[in-house]
Amino acid sequence: MAVFTEFLIAFALIVGGIFGLVGSFGLVKLRNTMQRLHAPTKATTLGVGGVLIASMLYFFLIKGALSFHELMITMFLFLTAPVSANFISKTYMLHSVGQDEIPSTGRDVGWAGYDDAPGKAE
Repeated sequence: MAVFTEFLIAFALIVGGIFGLVGSFGLVKLRNTMQRLHAPTKATTLGVGGVLIASMLYFFLIKGALSFHELMITMFLFLTAPVSANFISKTYMLHSVGQDEIPSTGRDVGWAGYDDAPGKAE
């Protein structure tokens, strides 16, 4: 049973490492901010999640103790990564994409941020 447990933990570490490596590589190789945004929010988050899962498995299966620290870190990471990605993409759009370049919303109200953007001609 100990060998299976070690393989399970090693598998989670390897999967986490691969996702982290792919996310870091994407962050370096992708061209602009909107493309680079996907690497840390998707792949690297899954990479850290894999390492945290491996840590939870280690403490539960080998040490025999429940560790809630890793679970709390994982929940915090999965909650904050999309929010920070949204803020980064909004800031990029407001500073780099003109209001005439974005598609219409099809409603009476426009895109959030563009109606109140600083420097808007009235």
